[in-house]
Amino acid sequence: MGISARELAAATPASRDRYIDLLRVASLAVVVLGHWLMAAVGPDGQIGNLLAVVPELQLVTWVFQVMPVFFFVGGFSHALAHRSRPAYASFLRARLQRLLRPTMVFVAVWGAAALVLQLAGADGGLTGVALRLVTQPLWFIGIYLAMVAFTPPLLRLHERWGWGAFAVLAGGAVAVDVLRFAADVPFVEFLNFAFVWLAVHQLGFLRADGMLRRPALLAGAGLVGAAALVALGPYPLSMVGMPGEKVSNMAPPTLALLCHGLWLVGAVELLRGPGARLVARAGVWRTVVAANGIAMTAFLWHLTAMLGVYGVMLGSGVALPAPASGAWWAQVPLRIAAAAVLTALLVAVFRRFEAPVPAAPATDAGGPLAALGIALALLGVLGLSMTGFAGLLSGHSATLIAVPVTAPAAVGLALAGWLLVERAGRRSGDGRR
Repeated sequence: MGISARELAAATPASRDRYIDLLRVASLAVVVLGHWLMAAVGPDGQIGNLLAVVPELQLVTWVFQVMPVFFFVGGFSHALAHRSRPAYASFLRARLQRLLRPTMVFVAVWGAAALVLQLAGADGGLTGVALRLVTQPLWFIGIYLAMVAFTPPLLRLHERWGWGAFAVLAGGAVAVDVLRFAADVPFVEFLNFAFVWLAVHQLGFLRADGMLRRPALLAGAGLVGAAALVALGPYPLSMVGMPGEKVSNMAPPTLALLCHGLWLVGAVELLRGPGARLVARAGVWRTVVAANGIAMTAFLWHLTAMLGVYGVMLGSGVALPAPASGAWWAQVPLRIAAAAVLTALLVAVFRRFEAPVPAAPATDAGGPLAALGIALALLGVLGLSMTGFAGLLSGHSATLIAVPVTAPAAVGLALAGWLLVERAGRRSGDGRR
């Protein structure tokens, strides 16, 4: 039997930065809540985006687009983890087990369901939409895999150059947007998936070494920079992707999103004192520990729960009001409560796959195999986030940067990558070559 959240909370060493754990849980919770709110299903059963229905709400994304906070927290955690386990293969396996195991279970369950539904010809309407949408949050998993993969070299650059390493990544993001918008260089914008998110991740390294000493300056510079870029440049107001927009701040990321990340990181650092006092309370800390133990499972299945709620409503004949109408807003608390209950049920079923496993002893064996594995897993997960499971049998494909990829191919890449990382970690643990 596993250790309970109460026991884990009681055993927490005094040296642990509990505020970081609070930020991890809070940022994922905000993302989940935002997805539940943005999905605007109308009387015809079509899913729209609330931010497109009510454009004025796009300004709210400047507070609630908190993925930069999660990646910042990841940088902090990866720095500490790599310093305690510097062997590449064992570091990867230790960091990825609680990420890839629940992800591959999610992919297997939805892949099997998609196959059955399409063979039965029951993949139309909301079901077809669900098959297309449920994998979209996997882009986050893909980016996080890249952050883990690049932690060792980028941490070495940080240890040598400090803020200079961040400046190089931020400068790369500037150069990419100049080439994209001023010179019309094709495909260059995709480099900002690396430059923007790895720059935010690098801020976590700086935090780990106590080098974020002026959070107010960071927040102010980021906010002013983002506002200027949106006001004067080709950047949209929304910090999340919008349907049909020619330029998105998210896909691929832009310099405006990097500035937004600076603003958010500075803001959460300004709240560090009261946040640390809050999470020092025994009851709050137990809640954070329990939530951290299921966070990835909840994130993977929260869209399934939301679509399930709408499916039940449509199937039982409940009238869905027009999105953003008074009746629609009145239903919001009930829909969110129902989605939370269904998510909790799904977590109860699948949480076992997120449970930590004993770490293998660290050696230097298996590094190249682990690097290949994480590259394949990254490409597979990103590809699946774009293709979805709709059209699984018809050969439907999506373009990953410049290469077409199908769902079966993406699943194969992700599975092969995961197995290679697992094998490399075991080899590194037992010392065999």
